[in-house]
Amino acid sequence: MATPARLARLAGALYLLVCVLGAAAHLGVRAGIHVDGDAVATVQNLTANPTVFRLALVADIAMATIFVFVGVTLHLLLRHVDRHAAGAMMVFVAVGAGMILINLLLHQAALLVATDPTYGAPGSDGLVLLLLDLHAHGYALAGIFFGLWLLPLGYLAHRSGLFPRSLGVLLVVAGGSWIVDTLVGFIAPDLPALAHTMLTAPTIAEFWLVLYLLVKGVRTSAPERLDPLAV
Repeated sequence: MATPARLARLAGALYLLVCVLGAAAHLGVRAGIHVDGDAVATVQNLTANPTVFRLALVADIAMATIFVFVGVTLHLLLRHVDRHAAGAMMVFVAVGAGMILINLLLHQAALLVATDPTYGAPGSDGLVLLLLDLHAHGYALAGIFFGLWLLPLGYLAHRSGLFPRSLGVLLVVAGGSWIVDTLVGFIAPDLPALAHTMLTAPTIAEFWLVLYLLVKGVRTSAPERLDPLAV
């Protein structure tokens, strides 16, 4: 039997790891290697840093796996509120994590073509860039499910009494922002970065959730214990 506060802090710690690992792999490593529209520079960066690129792959595998445990922990914390919404949340988490893992095949393929002569050949720089571009598109598509899972989570947080009701509302808005920004990215690929920043601004609610889980846990007026085996 686990207290709500313990479950919340565990979820917060795991969620923070998801953020750190995802940012390190996607914004730290791949963003520094993948040069948009320049196949030669991309391959030069990749062949100069193959170990770092492999570490990014491992970081993304860990991120997707830990994300599932975030969903499981929050499911245990919130399923007493609405088991159907909690189940939907877990489905979206599982699909999102699965998409990230499958999409990593393109990350690995780019590495093999760039560094292994068995797969690469003179003039294959364009193929490496294509594989990384496809990976980037797949990563963006996974944003749909990173948005969808926030919708039931926000609803559950709003109704549970364990969190500020405004946090639940903002999580729903953040979920919608993820989805809209992903779709807009495909409909209008040349949209300025500032527009994407504005569209995703509500996702700051996720950082509020992480901080709340880590620092506060849950509201002290919430029930003392939850039975993880309860239906």
